[in-house]
Amino acid sequence: MKTFPQPLPAKEEQYYLQRLKEGDAHARDILVEHNLRLVAHIVKKYQGAEEEMEDLISIGTIGLIKAISTFDSDKGPRLATYAARCVENELLMYFRAKKKTARETSYYEPIGTDKEGNEIHLLDIMESSERDAFSQISLKADSKRLYELLGKVLTPREQKVLIMRYGLYNGREYTQREIAGELGISRSYISRIEKNALLKLREYF
Repeated sequence: MKTFPQPLPAKEEQYYLQRLKEGDAHARDILVEHNLRLVAHIVKKYQGAEEEMEDLISIGTIGLIKAISTFDSDKGPRLATYAARCVENELLMYFRAKKKTARETSYYEPIGTDKEGNEIHLLDIMESSERDAFSQISLKADSKRLYELLGKVLTPREQKVLIMRYGLYNGREYTQREIAGELGISRSYISRIEKNALLKLREYF
């Protein structure tokens, strides 16, 4: 892993913070450079199989720059303490946004076919074929209506399958095979339940 400079001694850090207050952009660069070791330390907690260390350090550095730009030494905490919170917040915002994007992407994945053999996507049941460009309602509003209809038009088993399959109510998304194991029935039967449930819901959108 890349080696970063050691943190500045307290007096030197205060000197550059004062220079930054006076508008010295170079002082900010020095403070950022000497706090990158802190960013790397925090990033280690979040690094996973899908995340590159360098990418996470870049994201954490954004939080560090924000911290240095807004830090007020008169309010008490040291720069490192304040910067650590800002770096963590930046990383958490990144992971939340990534999770949201992944969930939205799943709306476009094929989940079955209708009676005519056309592919059905989860988004299909959230959209009305009669909408036009001026009367579209938001996906959030459609999702709310979807939740309202679950208990009205589906059997308890159909509800359970859809809730598990698409991680509704902020739950985990399960594969058909996992749901089959949970309910003690075949995966092909789960697939039929899922398709029938989606077709029922589609009539209301």
